Amino acid sequence: MRLLVALAIAATMYAAEGSELDYSIVVTGEELLRGSYPDAHVAFITRTLQALGCHCVGASIVDDKIADLKDALRTATQKAPLVIVTGGLGPTVNDVTREALAEFTGVELREQPEVLAELERRFNVPRDQLRPNIRRQAMTPMRGTYLKASFGTAAGLVFEWEGKVIIALPGPPRELQPMVRDELTPYLQKRFGVRSPGSSITLRFVGIGQSLIDQTMSRSVPLPPDVVVGSQFEAGRVDFTFMLPGKGPEEEARLKELAAKLHDHLGEYIYADDGSSLEEQVVRMLLARGAELKLVEIGTGGRLAASLAGLPGTTRLLKGAYVAPSEQAMRRLLKAVETTGEKPESLKVLAEAAGGEWTIVTGELTTDDAGARSCSVLFRLGGDRWGSMRVPAQGSGDISHTNLVTQTWDRLRRLMLQP
Repeated sequence: MRLLVALAIAATMYAAEGSELDYSIVVTGEELLRGSYPDAHVAFITRTLQALGCHCVGASIVDDKIADLKDALRTATQKAPLVIVTGGLGPTVNDVTREALAEFTGVELREQPEVLAELERRFNVPRDQLRPNIRRQAMTPMRGTYLKASFGTAAGLVFEWEGKVIIALPGPPRELQPMVRDELTPYLQKRFGVRSPGSSITLRFVGIGQSLIDQTMSRSVPLPPDVVVGSQFEAGRVDFTFMLPGKGPEEEARLKELAAKLHDHLGEYIYADDGSSLEEQVVRMLLARGAELKLVEIGTGGRLAASLAGLPGTTRLLKGAYVAPSEQAMRRLLKAVETTGEKPESLKVLAEAAGGEWTIVTGELTTDDAGARSCSVLFRLGGDRWGSMRVPAQGSGDISHTNLVTQTWDRLRRLMLQP
């Protein structure tokens, strides 16, 4: 009861006095500390919550270890009534955030039936057949609540503890960002009385860098001084969000006019302005053509198929997905004829063996004399129309494969836009 009273008093204070809500961020991830890729969560969260009147008093990055995370929480909870933790909610052994927060707060976890039902739906298996590491993601705090996951399988966790709130968000940007906009923002408005985020529009780009977008805006589409802009980069995809403090027809019209001007200059790189992902756009375009898609993956190791999992329309679209570690193994899997032809002819044999009129084949990753890695990709585009490309494998590990997936879907999108 004292906890609920304290939170109610806090909400009243912020709403009545119009004070900024102080919060702190703790980002988890060993890969960030190794420098494998830069943190982008702090920039996105602070930019988004600033529009609500929230003030970030500090941020830290810690390893995926329970002791390190608890140490960071001790510091963060002394600075602010709200702490946001990112990462560590997935099914792997390194995902320890759920357990660390439960230990730190003393708040017990319980299996949430609605989250469990969503896991059943996503994996298309009854709950008693879910792997324990997957089912663990249905555990939520007994004092607090959870935030629904629009993408991915990890729900957000809300721990209400000693008059403070600790919120854990999933680590992948494609899961975290929609959750911040669609789930965290309404929660903060209800719990702390923060102001409305105003009006905003997000343009999603692919195949172009942030710097070139900035240059184009500076030269051809200067922004009015009251427009707040932020950007987010991940694996060859860039999101630019434009915000105005007010919320009404006038603000909406101004943002639509701004988006139209950017479409005039950068339209070929813009794949969405409705929040949908690149994969969702490709699925919509394929279904509009009545396509049934087959995937033959060597260099991408099944990641193309994985990127479609759970998207609306995927079950109607995807009619086969084959994965093998080499072209030779793929030929055996598909019972394709041996060939000594050069790419893309050797990939064409695999596409024809897989069958279907819409097919993507990703070849083996190869390294040239300069040490650059790349992958050949072949597209069958309905019947006798074909397309191919050589995709550089930029970065290393998961980053390299994620870039391959992005470039492959973008190439298919562009091929479908051609007459």
